[in-house]
Amino acid sequence: MNTNKNNIDYTLISIILLLGIVSVFTIYTVEPTLPATLADQNFYQKQIIWYVGGGLIIALLMQIDYDRFRQLTWILYGIGMVMLLMLFFGFPPGIVHEVNNAVSWFKFPVLGTLQPAEFMKVILILTLAHVMYFHNQKYIKPTVKNDLWLLCKILLLSLPPMGLIAVQPDLGGLLVLAAITGAMILVSGIRWSLILSIILIALGGIGLIVAAYFLFPDSIAVFLEETVFKHVSSRFYGWLSPEQYSESGYQLIRAMMAIGSGQLFGKGIEVMQVSVPERHTDMIFTAIAEQFGFIGSSIVVTLFFLLLYRLIYIAIQSNDSYASYIVTGTVGMFAYQIFQNIGMSIQLLPITGLPLPFLSYGGSSTLTYLLAIGIVLNIHSRTKKYMFE
Repeated sequence: MNTNKNNIDYTLISIILLLGIVSVFTIYTVEPTLPATLADQNFYQKQIIWYVGGGLIIALLMQIDYDRFRQLTWILYGIGMVMLLMLFFGFPPGIVHEVNNAVSWFKFPVLGTLQPAEFMKVILILTLAHVMYFHNQKYIKPTVKNDLWLLCKILLLSLPPMGLIAVQPDLGGLLVLAAITGAMILVSGIRWSLILSIILIALGGIGLIVAAYFLFPDSIAVFLEETVFKHVSSRFYGWLSPEQYSESGYQLIRAMMAIGSGQLFGKGIEVMQVSVPERHTDMIFTAIAEQFGFIGSSIVVTLFFLLLYRLIYIAIQSNDSYASYIVTGTVGMFAYQIFQNIGMSIQLLPITGLPLPFLSYGGSSTLTYLLAIGIVLNIHSRTKKYMFE
């Protein structure tokens, strides 16, 4: 399939460009308020470089038929798993980098840091799409046995990277992979009765955990404190009672103060009186809300809704199930991250350390998002249009 220049999605490109402008501008205004340890880092300039690099990746992807990604599926999955295993074993010692008690990065001289979990998101989308496509091509007649087999294959591919990311620990990355997997299961062709059964079992498990917490609070607290869930539990307590758990709830308290102080129209450009940790990355939404108020925040949220709407439209319009699976996984990735990031900024959800797509500063994350958008643009440009549909 060749690229149809008349079928390039300029609407999607425009949305990404607008988000990129908001990102660079907000990071620029935030930089003077960052701690002294982060001074003179020129984050906004680096973000411009990531966007330019991502744009070049998109231009390159547009020259390749997305169907060729199938040939690279297992190579990419293998590379992703090897990188996660290297982090797990702390190899090589001089390269593996720890930040805030999380071993999630490689740090290279000159190049900076690389977070494999970010790239694993797109790799998992491509892998699951590949497996789902060939399974449904082979087993045309749906049966309970075939559906269970497909579900097993999906879980066998999803759980290993999720487990390796969980022990870093990186709750945010784990939940994004879970969201991607869940979104793709919904369109995999697996019968709804089986999916609903899984959902009920999952809800039952969550119910048991909640019940155990209230019945045996001391035992559960000890378990959480002595396992890899220590980092997660502190954030959970800080979310429920930020004033009581002032250390783990400090970031949330400051975020709420910043958002509330912006009121309807905001304080204005570079007028930020509330200090919020990680404001140029995970908490960038608080900077937007404080400077531009409810109006500015609503415009950003509207851009995200338009982004998701456009992606869903492309997924529906595609006449290739493999392509639809890829775009659906991309929708799941972005939808969850947007909801989680904004939700954690307003105490709707616990803080998980997830960046806000296209806005938060970060090389690995920004390149991953633009890589995903490049694949979607590739798919849309090669979607055949028919006169009668």
